[in-house]
Amino acid sequence: MKKTVGIIFIAILSLPVFCQNITGEWNGVLKVPGQSLRLVFHIQKTDSGYTATMDSPDQSVYGIPVTETSFEENNFTINIKNAIQYMGTFHNDTISGLFKQNGAVIPLKLYRGEVSIAKPKRPQEPKKPYPYDEEEVKFDNPSASGVTLAGTLTIPSGEGKFSAVILVSGSGAQNRDEEIFGHKPFLVISDYLTRHGFAVLRYDDRGTAGSTGVYDTCSTYDFSTDAEAAFKYLQGRKEINPKQIGFIGHSEGGIIAPLVAAHNKNVAFLILLAAPGIRGDSLLLVQTKLFLKTKNGITDQEIGEALRIKKSQDSIIYHTEDTQEMKDALTAFFKEVINKQASLSTTQKEKDDLVQQTVETLTGKYIRYLVKYNPAPILAQVQCPVLALNGENDIQVSADENLNMIQHTLLNAGNQNVTIKKLPGLNHLFQTSQTGSIKEYGEIEETFSQETLEIMLNWLKEQVRK
Repeated sequence: MKKTVGIIFIAILSLPVFCQNITGEWNGVLKVPGQSLRLVFHIQKTDSGYTATMDSPDQSVYGIPVTETSFEENNFTINIKNAIQYMGTFHNDTISGLFKQNGAVIPLKLYRGEVSIAKPKRPQEPKKPYPYDEEEVKFDNPSASGVTLAGTLTIPSGEGKFSAVILVSGSGAQNRDEEIFGHKPFLVISDYLTRHGFAVLRYDDRGTAGSTGVYDTCSTYDFSTDAEAAFKYLQGRKEINPKQIGFIGHSEGGIIAPLVAAHNKNVAFLILLAAPGIRGDSLLLVQTKLFLKTKNGITDQEIGEALRIKKSQDSIIYHTEDTQEMKDALTAFFKEVINKQASLSTTQKEKDDLVQQTVETLTGKYIRYLVKYNPAPILAQVQCPVLALNGENDIQVSADENLNMIQHTLLNAGNQNVTIKKLPGLNHLFQTSQTGSIKEYGEIEETFSQETLEIMLNWLKEQVRK
């Protein structure tokens, strides 16, 4: 499944008072595969030290706090959620250091004053004015206290009750455009479908951009209640035909949409884009294998060992219910793994911290739900028309295993309106690609395959006619 690759946070730092003046705005550019991201620190002095915020303006997402900060003898260090670390040295009004996340180590220099980066070419991104109506909307999720979703509803010009599509994003905190690597696939999809007569609602994930709530403590099921709230909101709009509202779910969104349709028979149709069809632990194992094969310099032996570790950790998660028991088992397992890595030149405390960070992440609500989730029982309850599409080059949700299981499950459950297509040359984002590698996502100028847009539109028109 698509996992968002990027840094999106707001930081509250408590920095000790130091003789150097570090207050003000600090800007840097983080260069990740296929993309450059601007990061901005806003540091202010307080009676007890310093506070600051950190923004990623190119992703339009804010709110992830720094959990640990130090500034001593010109050395600036922050740790974020036990998963991200930045260590830099203050000198001549610059901070030079290394940014670490998920095993990646990336040089990052911060400057006073604004920095700029060249915008990548995105020829499909629509430009205003649009030949349709666009409205900023908000709606509450009655199943989740304090969650109000913000989004954009695009409606064809003219009078009438229009068929409508709700876009549901993949994993990671996504804004309404499902923005990633400078691409805005949901903006492209909504523009195309609305120009051809369909109303489209796209919304920010909870806790992201204009939506309230907390993202990090939620599971896929929690996000399905947000999608259901979007569905009920559209049912109350006078411009929308309440009997012709369906979903397009991408990646994890392809799990979320069927969760809504399984117990809400008013859902008119589903389009599943790179949706999982096999159980979570199997999905993640195949994903890991395909991802490692795209990396240069990694041997078959190293891939085999990584897959052994992945399979073992997910087996512990899958077969363990009690949280503390799961933490203890994973801690013992990873201590054994890390102690065998003689080449790892770190202190014992650093090793213990790494194990603790890994265990805390894996035992969180989101990962536990995903590893154990089997799409088949829910898909078997879906009786509305389904179009399932996957790219041949998808390394995050492999086409053959998942499409075959989706088709098998739906047909065996008696759903006779099922269309399955594997699309040549397309990756997880439905871009025309060479290998499907994540590195290509930002390098490719195409945001979303025109062929896929046409397939979806023609299929939707057929369902509406019926």
